[in-house]
Amino acid sequence: MMTPPPIRVEIANAASGMDVHDDCKLKFLELKAKRTHRFIVFRIEEKQKQVVVEKLGEPAESYEDFAASLPADECRYAVYDFDFVTVENCQKSRIFFIAWSPDTARVRSKMIYASSKDRFKRELDGIQVELQATDPTEMGLDVFKSRAN
Repeated sequence: MMTPPPIRVEIANAASGMDVHDDCKLKFLELKAKRTHRFIVFRIEEKQKQVVVEKLGEPAESYEDFAASLPADECRYAVYDFDFVTVENCQKSRIFFIAWSPDTARVRSKMIYASSKDRFKRELDGIQVELQATDPTEMGLDVFKSRAN
């Protein structure tokens, strides 16, 4: 009796061919050095195979504005400049990287974002805290506060 040939499942490695648009690095440097943005939301353009800036948050925008910028059923990357006061009453800030991957997103989209995340994050020099979130409670203000110290 002959054994059937093995079934091969191939998954495209999105990370290997994913470019990062120069604007992503430029806007991140503005957020980090000049504090001209409160947050940046990035999306992957699947057809162009690159990460692009989707939305810039003004410095006066709130955490609620940021949370509302993330689609309920699509993956995104985001960077948030979180200001807080320490127990010693010092004003501080931490730059958070958020990998937003809601449960309702397409499986292909989740795979592409997951496989491209580390390479994209390496392009943004100065990330201090990383969060992985599948629903808004996993990136609430309480989570930011507890992870900031």
